[in-house]
Amino acid sequence: MRRKLQPNEFGEKVLSSRTLYSGRAVRLRVDRIRLPSGRETSREIIEHPGSVGILPLLTGSRVLLIKQYRHAVGKTIWEIPAGTMEPGETPVECAGRELEEETGYRARSLKPLFECYAAPGYSMELMRVFLARGLKPTEQKPEEDEIISVEPVRSERAFRMIRSGEIRDAKTICALSYLRASARR
Repeated sequence: MRRKLQPNEFGEKVLSSRTLYSGRAVRLRVDRIRLPSGRETSREIIEHPGSVGILPLLTGSRVLLIKQYRHAVGKTIWEIPAGTMEPGETPVECAGRELEEETGYRARSLKPLFECYAAPGYSMELMRVFLARGLKPTEQKPEEDEIISVEPVRSERAFRMIRSGEIRDAKTICALSYLRASARR
């Protein structure tokens, strides 16, 4: 997870790095930085092993969305299935595992769509988003602390849900927007 400390192209130099917290999913570190002006400042960084998001396509221009309560925001929200990569796991392996765990479907194909940084101002998390096709029902196997509702949604309804603010999850908005942009090519 830890990256090499080196000067960047804008001349910021890392003077020191200190881990404040190390947990199951993330580590929090504070880097002391010298700016090109000579001024010193600090950067709080969340280290993350990387994640995947999956846009599951069903027949009839429907997407499979999930609803789950997210304690950090204190709300139940609509999302695409997603999850954190396990040590030694490839992004496509993680996507297949998370899709089945969260939705109870297995994909015939998982096609990489794009990669994005979740919140590059304070986190190094890189999310890889996949398009899942050829879905076959299996058994939903959420983790012990997950309560997930799965719902097929027509893509046009999903776009309306974004416009109305019913979908507020960034990875979901990005994946659905990517789908719409790809369809227009």
